Amino acid sequence: MSNRLSHEDSPYLQQHKDNPFDWYPWCDEAFARAKYEKKPLFISIGYSSCHWCHVMEHEVFENQSIAEFVNRHFICIKVDKEERPDIDKHFQELHSLLNRRSGGWPLSIFCTPENKPFYAATYIPPYTRDRMMGFSELSTIIADKVAARDEKLFQNADEILSFMQPDTRPTQATHLTGNLMVQFDKQAEHNFDVIHGGFSKSPKFPHASTLETLMILHALDPQVPRHTLITRTLNGMAKGGMYDLIEGGFCRYSTDETWLIPHFEKMTYDNGLLCGVYAQAYAMFEEPAYRRCAEEIADFMTQKMMEDNLFYSASDADTQGEEGKYFVYTYAEILSALHQAKVSDIQSAVKLLELTPNGNFEGECIITLSSLERPEWFEPFAHACRHLRSLRPYPFIDRKVNTAWNAMMINALFILGKHTPHYEIQAIASLQTLLSTMWIDDTLYHTTLIHKTPKIGAFLEDYAYLASALIQAYHTTLEEMYLIQAQHLTNKALEAFYDNGVWYFSRGSFATIAELDDGSYPSAMAVMVDVLLSLGSLVEGKYRHFAFKSLEYVSLKLMKTPIYYPKLAQQTIRYLKGDRIIKAPKSSLLQCESFTYPFVVLKIDESVEGFLICGEHSCFASTPHCDALNEMIETTL
Repeated sequence: MSNRLSHEDSPYLQQHKDNPFDWYPWCDEAFARAKYEKKPLFISIGYSSCHWCHVMEHEVFENQSIAEFVNRHFICIKVDKEERPDIDKHFQELHSLLNRRSGGWPLSIFCTPENKPFYAATYIPPYTRDRMMGFSELSTIIADKVAARDEKLFQNADEILSFMQPDTRPTQATHLTGNLMVQFDKQAEHNFDVIHGGFSKSPKFPHASTLETLMILHALDPQVPRHTLITRTLNGMAKGGMYDLIEGGFCRYSTDETWLIPHFEKMTYDNGLLCGVYAQAYAMFEEPAYRRCAEEIADFMTQKMMEDNLFYSASDADTQGEEGKYFVYTYAEILSALHQAKVSDIQSAVKLLELTPNGNFEGECIITLSSLERPEWFEPFAHACRHLRSLRPYPFIDRKVNTAWNAMMINALFILGKHTPHYEIQAIASLQTLLSTMWIDDTLYHTTLIHKTPKIGAFLEDYAYLASALIQAYHTTLEEMYLIQAQHLTNKALEAFYDNGVWYFSRGSFATIAELDDGSYPSAMAVMVDVLLSLGSLVEGKYRHFAFKSLEYVSLKLMKTPIYYPKLAQQTIRYLKGDRIIKAPKSSLLQCESFTYPFVVLKIDESVEGFLICGEHSCFASTPHCDALNEMIETTL
């Protein structure tokens, strides 16, 4: 018999509708019942493509004997962290406070009947093992203590709640200077894996915003040796493993240092960000493999992860309960695919694929290449591999539409569309559909299912990323309606989430301060600062003031360890260096394709003859020739 989650839209909540746990969604009814019946609350937070969420569901939430006890003694609530990131951020902060380390998913929270949290963990096994207390034993202890109104437990809950109030006290500020760039270079080089690329040990994440910031610094001063940091990382990721050479698209992260063994889930935000990074890298380094990678990501997203111009949230790591089952091959299947591709030298091909009869992942084979260049036989081989996959069940796809993540993908399509026009056409169609779906009666929403009415109001990240995509749309098409829409969204975000330099992620059920660091994806606050700087150059100078106040508020942390905040570091560099505003008639601006200086904005001015190069307060030079702009901008710096 299904529980209450059967009435929810969230695909993640739907996954749990047949659990024997008597789940509630996040709702007042659950909290009222807990208080009335004097039962503790158990809150479980996860998302649909999370491997360890599936493990805990199978081991704990589908366990009939555990469920019978929990249903008698607890009120249980399930939360989709992608649907309610405000709730997730609040309780992730609680986990960090109680455990002195970052959390993750599944996130497991226990609260008093009055909804005051006192215990936080991530994955909990069903029974005690390896010195980790099991869910059965833990829930028994908590139920007994709450029933006995254990004084210490309730006192701790009160103290914890007092610590969870957002800290908006003014912080010490410092001067924003060019030393930030020196520090960023040093810290990036210190973290760099000189063998495989990347900026961490295992598990290894792509760090898209770190790469983007390094490319900006490289554009500003190509003499500083950053080239290796950028290209070795891009090359290492693109050769396969974490990158799916067969169908395109990046997996969430690599579990090893060599980018070989991925965590197989594919997220829209990773692929949107990396599509944009590879497209920008192609423009900078003219490496055809980077353009190919960006286009394959875009093709994967539009063919597998898009419906009616909107992008789904994620595809799962697991197939039929096995991680990576859809993506890997037996050695015999590899040989068969090579024969179908009519490869003459099988031994050399296997060597290029870096495979042995023992495989490279639990006895099976993840496809990689030892070189960035692909041999002529690779596409027929990949075609044969795709056919093998077509015979398997495709991983579960979370068909939820997220405003911020769609905006990331749309932004990348506009960037890629500068090189391949049909991606710009798709970007325009997707942007228009996203606006009509998620911006209703002047209210922006966070998430929905395609063809359903959204219910959850937008958070800062939705305003920031959508405004950023609108500004990218303006710069690509020079249609001023996009700029007007970006300004309107920004004004609403300032009103809803900004307070004298402080940005909130949410101010609804939970008031949560916006993160400064780039976690799963770049800080929403940093993206908003980028939007403010663009509007300051294109619309009105007051937006630049809000950008400065935002940067000033976090300046001490930012100047000390900019590598932790790469997207904010970008905006600080932009603020210090200053935009170059190219003013010209629209028809003239459309002729301009690319600029060497990374902070160029285009402003339509039909009164100008030729091109006028301006800064924030004055204009420097003019020229009738678009081709002369890069050299002339250089003289103004």
